[in-house]
Amino acid sequence: MSDGLSKSELNKKAAVAGAFFVFMQLFVRGITFILTPIYTRLVSTAQYGEIRVYESWLLILVPVLSLSLYRSVERAKYDYPDDFNEYVSSVQTLSYLVITGVYVVISVVFRKAFLAFCGIDWLMYLYMILYTFSYTATMYFQRREKQLLRYKNSVTVTASMMIPATVFSILLLYWGNVTGRQDSLVDLRVIGYYTPQIIGGIFTAVLMWKQGKFRIKRKYWKYAFVFSLPLIPEAISIQIMNQADKIMIKSMAGSVDTGIFSLATTVSFIIWILEDAVWGAWLPWFYEKISRNEIDDVKKPWYFVSYVFGYISWVLVILAPEIILVLGGNKYQSAIYLVAPMVTGTLFKFYSYCFTAIENYEKKTIYCALGTVSAMIINIVLNAVCIRYIGYQAAAYTTALSYFILLTLQGIMEKKVCGMRCVSLVKMLLIGIGVSLLNILTMFLFGCPWYVRFAIVAVTAIGFAVLHKNKIYQVMRIFSKQEV
Repeated sequence: MSDGLSKSELNKKAAVAGAFFVFMQLFVRGITFILTPIYTRLVSTAQYGEIRVYESWLLILVPVLSLSLYRSVERAKYDYPDDFNEYVSSVQTLSYLVITGVYVVISVVFRKAFLAFCGIDWLMYLYMILYTFSYTATMYFQRREKQLLRYKNSVTVTASMMIPATVFSILLLYWGNVTGRQDSLVDLRVIGYYTPQIIGGIFTAVLMWKQGKFRIKRKYWKYAFVFSLPLIPEAISIQIMNQADKIMIKSMAGSVDTGIFSLATTVSFIIWILEDAVWGAWLPWFYEKISRNEIDDVKKPWYFVSYVFGYISWVLVILAPEIILVLGGNKYQSAIYLVAPMVTGTLFKFYSYCFTAIENYEKKTIYCALGTVSAMIINIVLNAVCIRYIGYQAAAYTTALSYFILLTLQGIMEKKVCGMRCVSLVKMLLIGIGVSLLNILTMFLFGCPWYVRFAIVAVTAIGFAVLHKNKIYQVMRIFSKQEV
């Protein structure tokens, strides 16, 4: 990607391609969020909770069963630039061999116990197997294409799966309601939402095997193992931190409270979509800067991005009553008091990415895992105690605290392990603390009329734009014909 490009040319190419990726990711993945009000009205609160818990299990199993080997793709681009496609194809095959072996053992020996533990039926288990294979292929493809700055391919594949999945699942839920199949709505949603993704994942896997000539090479497998195995605990821990709240609430408080909590999680999904899209566009450029010893170029843009997302999180909090009302209706109104800690926790997690990226690039992946596992253990312990004695609402605050601890630990280890400091940890902690306090205090404005809170947002938006007008102008120049 960087061959023959000057610093300004690299910056402009990465910015333009990245902006396209962010915009299209917001469009494709935002469809699910936009249609949430339809989902919540087609199923009961308890069924909505069951659907979200099932999604949680899927997100935990994929990195575990695939051994997170796809995490090596970005770094492998710099060690195997001439046979990158071959590397991706070969390592994808290794993931599939592992997944197949694990599911064979589960199906033959532990199937009943596994189904009972996860709280799923046979159809959901079958789709779990198929989805694990398909989503693994999608992860390999997206990481390869983004690292090569071929964002159009990544977005096209995502859109071709997610748009049909969303539409098909809503149609099946509607059909289930009008035909009196209310007791089967969870299964119908699973069929409708995951079938298009499974089909798309199969085509993606075949495509990568064809492009990579289906080669199996031990040196690729060894490289992927050495890089990715230390990240398995980190991947598991991140997903447990993301999903354990809903699973533990269902077990300790019931499906109804899980549904309310899950809807509040959907609000935090707004900012997560933005963060994930921006980071997906940011990482290839970030790695290029590290490879060129131009790491200082990252600081100012990252601080600006941090301020922007801090502001977005605050906007979501102040408008939480209206957002929850639109998404779920009056039966979910108690969720408004969960939005502030949830979006704040998501923000802390995003801030930590800049520190873990350095560790991953330097192949110090075990240290990423140590910090994440520590934060996960703290989160599980706090959840177990606080949900039982305070209520399910406490899970939102314990998770936010755990992500703050994660941010702190990763920032400390970046300096100790890699010997470099990309951005100031102290400054990131101060930004995070300031935003979290603002978000919590903003909940006192929930009693104000909606038009007062909307007016506050409008005024602060203008003020934010004026305050950062120079940064905004610099971004606009990147997309102009002027030099960066």
